[in-house]
Amino acid sequence: MNKKWAIKQLTIDLTPKDEENLKKYCLMTGKSATNVIRELILSLPIEDEKVISP
Repeated sequence: MNKKWAIKQLTIDLTPKDEENLKKYCLMTGKSATNVIRELILSLPIEDEKVISP
């Protein structure tokens, strides 16, 4: 299936330790930081697509 991504830029603040952990994980897996974060977001347990914003 061909997926088309709607692009939304996101800036996150990381502690130096978190940044180092992300870099190490990227080196270990060969994935970019963008893909690692995207995969983590996609793995979040969302029960219903009708999420109400606060």
